[in-house]
Amino acid sequence: MAFVEALSSTDDVEFHLIKHMKNIKFFLLVLVAAMLVGCGTTKTVPITGRQQSLMVSDGEVLSLSTQQYQEFMKTAKLSTNKQNTEMVKRVGGKLATAVTNYLKSNGMAEDVQYYKWQFNLVQNNQVNAWCMPGGLICVYEGLLPVTQNEASLAIVLGHEIAHAVARHSAEQMSTQMKQQYGLQIGSAIAGAVGVGTTAQSIGQWALSQQFNFKNLKYSRSHESEADHLGLIFAAMAGYDPQVAVSFWQRMAAQSGNSQQSDIYSDHPSDATRIKQIQEWMPEALKYYKGTSVTSSSSKSSKSSKTSKTSKTPQTTKTIHFKTK
Repeated sequence: MAFVEALSSTDDVEFHLIKHMKNIKFFLLVLVAAMLVGCGTTKTVPITGRQQSLMVSDGEVLSLSTQQYQEFMKTAKLSTNKQNTEMVKRVGGKLATAVTNYLKSNGMAEDVQYYKWQFNLVQNNQVNAWCMPGGLICVYEGLLPVTQNEASLAIVLGHEIAHAVARHSAEQMSTQMKQQYGLQIGSAIAGAVGVGTTAQSIGQWALSQQFNFKNLKYSRSHESEADHLGLIFAAMAGYDPQVAVSFWQRMAAQSGNSQQSDIYSDHPSDATRIKQIQEWMPEALKYYKGTSVTSSSSKSSKSSKTSKTSKTPQTTKTIHFKTK
């Protein structure tokens, strides 16, 4: 009997010891999870001043985006329209110069090395344009009948460049990495407390996903921030930011969703977008120096000059493209 009691007592001790060890492992994993979520480099978005925590470096993101851009350009067909191609490169070049000068003048000169500006016009009827990290930009021919002139094209390219300058891709990647870490750690915790392997399967699935810059859909807050910065970048480059209102009105007319709710969309509704642009306009106009800008139609070889003193938005109606 004494032996049985002793054995029972030993089993009891082992049971409590194992339980105690699991508790220690659980709390250690929670601690590691908290450390992972909190790690990263803190960056400040130009102009808006918003703070962001990034887990990937500018160099890493540029390397990946350059590879993806080169792969895309191998299969893309460049536009054969020399005039429009030159216009895209001209507008893009002015914006790139303005952004580079701004970064150098505002304590962000070291960031300039991570921009390898490229502006290409490709044969595609979609009303779209996109920018990969590092300023690698692609414009589809289908966008030009909508922008109609250089100033409106500058609004679009300013928006796309803003995604790169605000490191939205890196921020998205960092968010996904934190989520993956959370799933992995959650899986380990689940194993430690005997929950099962479902979380492990989810974690493995998350790790298998690839980050595609070209098809990236930013959040509504990122899209709005890109609208804000893009408006100012266009103004810095000497383009009248007031054309943004008429441009987005044309986009709303084409899409027919000017009153669409924001709730189920990764983009702001057209009505919200136009309202925000109007609110940012006084700030943008401070950067606008009234420089004469050549306005080239995508449909004609004719060009005209925008008056230095003209501040009246264009009233022509246009289309709706969703930036990526």
